[in-house]
Amino acid sequence: MNRIAVVINEFGEVGIDHELVAASSENVTLLANGCLCCTVRTDLQETLRELFANRRAGSIVDFDRVAIETTGLADPAPVIQTFATDTLLAVQYRLDGVVTLVDAVNGAASLDLHAEAVKQVAVADRLVLTKADIAGAAGLAALRERLHALNPGAPMAEAAMGEIDPSFFLDIGLRSARADAPQLERWLGVGAAGGSAYLGDRLAPGAHDRAIRSFVLRFDRPFTWQTFSSAMELLTSMRGPDLLRVKGFVDVEGEPGPVVVQGVQHVFHPPVTLDAWPGGDRGSRLVFITRNIPEEAIAALFGAVAGLRTPPGAG
Repeated sequence: MNRIAVVINEFGEVGIDHELVAASSENVTLLANGCLCCTVRTDLQETLRELFANRRAGSIVDFDRVAIETTGLADPAPVIQTFATDTLLAVQYRLDGVVTLVDAVNGAASLDLHAEAVKQVAVADRLVLTKADIAGAAGLAALRERLHALNPGAPMAEAAMGEIDPSFFLDIGLRSARADAPQLERWLGVGAAGGSAYLGDRLAPGAHDRAIRSFVLRFDRPFTWQTFSSAMELLTSMRGPDLLRVKGFVDVEGEPGPVVVQGVQHVFHPPVTLDAWPGGDRGSRLVFITRNIPEEAIAALFGAVAGLRTPPGAG
């Protein structure tokens, strides 16, 4: 059984995530008033450190995981960035993934009205459609297509009568430096091996939807780490707020396996090099979810930076 410590904001809504942890958790921490993504972000960091210290001291029941619940309109990016920028937390915790709950009855209206709702869907690793048992079949199908257009790499599940398989919430990220090909493909998302996954032209969504693009870039030539990091630094410095999510693996010269990278906006987690390539395909693949940044612009940026690295007349 997974023992889970729960950290929620005082305004956190009662939902399927509470039901998930209720049977397996004896540790619940309530944060002070305010939006978890900004005013109490320091409280979150202190709470996580305190949880770890109490766990080590044996003053609370041992736990394997921490589930963090935000309010319905919280910006998830700063919370994700906390684990990339706080070196003390990075030693103690590993971000497994982001799960976004979408109301199957009111979700379309929320996406139309709130930019935060669109962003929550865009950065998610998993999507759960709640109230699926009372949503009409046509509306549910349209919502699923809209969510897939925003984030085609995120698996979706439906919660009917508040019930869902808890395993859908677990083991989202890469847990080992010896990840195999299926694990890498699962982490990147279904269909990530192909080309562009942007489906915006097939829908007639709200203005927020039209701004979001999801696509995959593939590079068959290896990078030097300096070349790759220079391209990403230039991209984040120019358009960081609109770089909603990036994740993928990179073929870096001199490394035994792919280098796994992931980031939200201008903040990236420390890169991790896997022990070996899991198969014969050594092409770099990067999944981008952007706002008002076309695929062609990013591809051209990487091409320009790579071209500057190669001396005239070489290769």
